[in-house]
Amino acid sequence: MSLGRSDTGRPDVANFGMLRPPFVYLLAIVAAVALDFMQPLRFLPNELGAFVGIPIVVAALVLFVLSVRRFKAAGTPVPGNRPTTAIVRCGPYQWSRNPIYLAFSVLQLGIACWLNSLWVLGTLVAALGLMTWVVIPREERYLESKFGAEYYEYKANVRRWL
Repeated sequence: MSLGRSDTGRPDVANFGMLRPPFVYLLAIVAAVALDFMQPLRFLPNELGAFVGIPIVVAALVLFVLSVRRFKAAGTPVPGNRPTTAIVRCGPYQWSRNPIYLAFSVLQLGIACWLNSLWVLGTLVAALGLMTWVVIPREERYLESKFGAEYYEYKANVRRWL
């Protein structure tokens, strides 16, 4: 697939390169599970892990599916390495500008509870930091340059996370 180029010579996409959201969360979870294998750290009573974690994981999956459906209905691609064609404002996007990332975060929280792993919880903090200070600002600059006033208005009315 050939990517168009912006005026700056960069690809006309929000997320080019390896620091893309699914990889941020996947790397955080894999690293945490490896650390947990070497040195388990628990934060819940053992009998509560699955009881608390499974419903959180299910909620994350539901939010993810609803969010992806809205992108598809609007005719804009979900992957950030493809050009965005529309600002989606309905469904979960009326409460959060990043419901897919919120779903990834909630999923990791659910996995942390389910596995009862403080490591998974800790790497969630790291993933949220990368998303908040690196990935999302890069996407927002892309959307501001691509959609201008339309995106500024959406950004002014809908919170980044919740």
